[in-house]
Amino acid sequence: MLKVKPMEKILQSSRILVLLTIVVCAAAACLLYLSSVVIVYNIIWETLSQLPDTADLGKRLAVKMLKVLDILLIALTFQIIATGLYRLFLGDVDNLDKGLLKAMDIKNFHDLKITLMQVASVIMVILFLEQAVEVGATLETLYFGLAIAVVVLASVFAAKQMRHS
Repeated sequence: MLKVKPMEKILQSSRILVLLTIVVCAAAACLLYLSSVVIVYNIIWETLSQLPDTADLGKRLAVKMLKVLDILLIALTFQIIATGLYRLFLGDVDNLDKGLLKAMDIKNFHDLKITLMQVASVIMVILFLEQAVEVGATLETLYFGLAIAVVVLASVFAAKQMRHS
């Protein structure tokens, strides 16, 4: 009979921590999806009761919808993390070619990280759009855009390096 070493036993039981991370990510995704539905409902109700009649009010409506899109992308990020961690660490290896992971081409932890960097880049671009629409063409918006550009370029470079290793 094989005897399990103490360190090996500790590492095997650490799967519970991965499961906890998955549950927290899935719960966060569900809460964000639910809150997005409520927010969109409120925006629709508010817009129908008082239709925007100026360009400024139309821009405010656009910013509200961009913020909802931002929340939805963050929810999707949590869902990707939960699904990816489950399938990569706890799930059946045969299931890697099905569902969300197949659609996102996630086969290992590097692929999961690259996908998350790509989603984060899209979220940052949406944040820039919100800033540009809300504040307009100011020096602050330029600096904000440059900062986002640097982060996105660094993410693209890091993702390319990860794909080659």
